[in-house]
Amino acid sequence: MNFIRFSDLCAQGLVKGQRVFIRADLNVPQDDSGHITEDTRIRASIPCIQMALSAGAAVMVTSHLGRPTEGQFKPEDSLAPVAKRLGELMQREVPLKSGWVDGVDVAPGQLVLLENCRVNPGEKKNDEALARKMAALCDIFVHDAFGTAHRAEASTYGIAQFAKVASAGPLLAAEMDAISKALANPKRPLVAIVAGSKVSTKLTILQALAGKVDQLIVGGGIANTFMLANGLPIGKSLAERELLDEARAVMAAMKARGAEVPVPTDVVTAKTFSADAPATVKAAADVADDDLILDIGPQTAKKLADQLMAAGTIVWNGPVGVFEFAAFEGGTQTIARAIAASPAFSIAGGGDTLAAIAKYGIEKDVGYISTGGGAFLEVLEGKTLPAFEILQKRAAG
Repeated sequence: MNFIRFSDLCAQGLVKGQRVFIRADLNVPQDDSGHITEDTRIRASIPCIQMALSAGAAVMVTSHLGRPTEGQFKPEDSLAPVAKRLGELMQREVPLKSGWVDGVDVAPGQLVLLENCRVNPGEKKNDEALARKMAALCDIFVHDAFGTAHRAEASTYGIAQFAKVASAGPLLAAEMDAISKALANPKRPLVAIVAGSKVSTKLTILQALAGKVDQLIVGGGIANTFMLANGLPIGKSLAERELLDEARAVMAAMKARGAEVPVPTDVVTAKTFSADAPATVKAAADVADDDLILDIGPQTAKKLADQLMAAGTIVWNGPVGVFEFAAFEGGTQTIARAIAASPAFSIAGGGDTLAAIAKYGIEKDVGYISTGGGAFLEVLEGKTLPAFEILQKRAAG
């Protein structure tokens, strides 16, 4: 992907004295009293902000927080807790500006946080007049919020259209590089793991990947639906019987390309869905009517691990079993360890996937961990994200 990197602008000395507008993702969780409970996104945004300050820019940063109603600012919509935490982490005061659309007073070396951008009327609909006002505030726009890259809003797309220069910050650039490496020019074999409770939520992803990947590993409730489509019993396991034809179509598309969707040969079952339910390993063909399939079996896990060890590129979205329960984490743990040990380039994304990566401590062994849930899924669907599209267009002149 061809786009302007903010790091290159800084290295070339083109940022000094310029007004820089950074669209960050500072949408952090808070408790009922407004205290930030987890600050990863704030920490992740600091390198870009610091890069701009070190280059001698006048720096403006904005983000959305929660789901405010446009034009109706409420105290809980305020980025005040974010400004406080950002100030603590950067060891400097971070003034918070409201009513900033018509002008911001900021000098080189200064940093200001602009109040919740989703409160501005026209933000979500990418209103041109609003976008032009935002663009007029800066000399350089920096998009560094991958979590919003799948939305064409005024502060993510419109401003990039009309700003003098539109660039990708280090977080977004890393995502664009990793996605390009994994999907646009993958080293083969390309193996994708798509797991989750429902085929319906990931059907378009499965269909898109069926035309690209060499192996498509399905897990969780999705695997149950594929097992059923293959004529295997699944007992009372979660599945979507109305989507069996779609599952068969995905398998047929893979087979036509000499690829496959490996269906579990053994599974781990229980009679009830609970952490202390006795776990039984059995052949996939032997699942009883009152069984719940809660994980893939060790034989299946080993076969999949061998495929991952031989892969050139791995895309991972979703755990293959109920890994939160110790008795049913074997499959996900085996998959996670195989991805960590594989020489393949790996890219992983999705909330449950990140939780599994953290549980097994393999953060440093995954090639790239994507930070955007919805945006990552849309990339897997084969969609061109609005943020990528406009930044590439602007780079082409």
